[in-house]
Amino acid sequence: MKIVTDSAADLPSDEVKTLGIQVAPLRIHFPDGELSSDQISPDQFYTRLKEMEPDIPKTSQPSSGEFSRLYKNMIPDGEEILSIHISSGLSGTVEAARLGALDHQNSKITIVDSLTLSGGQRFQVLAAARGAKSGWGMSEILERIKQVQAATEVVYTLETLSYLSRGGRIGRVQALAGSLLKLKPVISVDKRDGKYNTLGKGRTLGKSMDVICEHFTKVYGREMPVWVTVLHGQFQTQADSLTKMLREKLNVARMEILRISPVLGVHTGPGIVGAAVVPAHLMQDFG
Repeated sequence: MKIVTDSAADLPSDEVKTLGIQVAPLRIHFPDGELSSDQISPDQFYTRLKEMEPDIPKTSQPSSGEFSRLYKNMIPDGEEILSIHISSGLSGTVEAARLGALDHQNSKITIVDSLTLSGGQRFQVLAAARGAKSGWGMSEILERIKQVQAATEVVYTLETLSYLSRGGRIGRVQALAGSLLKLKPVISVDKRDGKYNTLGKGRTLGKSMDVICEHFTKVYGREMPVWVTVLHGQFQTQADSLTKMLREKLNVARMEILRISPVLGVHTGPGIVGAAVVPAHLMQDFG
């Protein structure tokens, strides 16, 4: 079985290579040209982003034609294809994948709407790839993806709402109100529709990170072993602080700090920190 995803999954390059995952790139459009998200490092990206102030670059998803060509190149191997993508509530990528698959109706291509992004999407992709490596069938893998999707929480906070506002992800009035009150929103991805949902607000980043920790503790308790992926834009100090806080609150079986993809950073700016958390057993029992 071949696994396909997109660059919103924030998969490290070593995982992509080791597990043989195909990544369809989302793109960033700067005034002087277009780059796929894997052609620019996070730090290079945020330098260019700051140089563009107050404007921000545009982003685009892979086209249905690109997906069609990607699937065509994989079909000769004769294996089933499982394509897992960023939430349909946040991007049209999954619909482009579905349209691309229609060109190959005699092939076994299954499209999955992850209803999440970043670390949450990555957990689903890793579960699929590990299941495939262990010889699981499509139905078994889809059932595990469903379990991972239901059990994963993705929550983050932002230093400013201005990037979401400029990118059209929230209303300007809401962004202005948050700016005037100096509030730091705590945002999750709603499992029902894959859209952003506000969990709370803090007057400082520290307070908002407290809200994040309280949410995860409420969901997972202090006993369940969990895999925690802390993610940030260009916010290493805050990522380190959140990591320490979560270690104190949760039963952490695995912890890591990763950078979010520049294509997501367009809409958040460098000041983003959060985490994706999943019960560890859902990511381990593939023997």
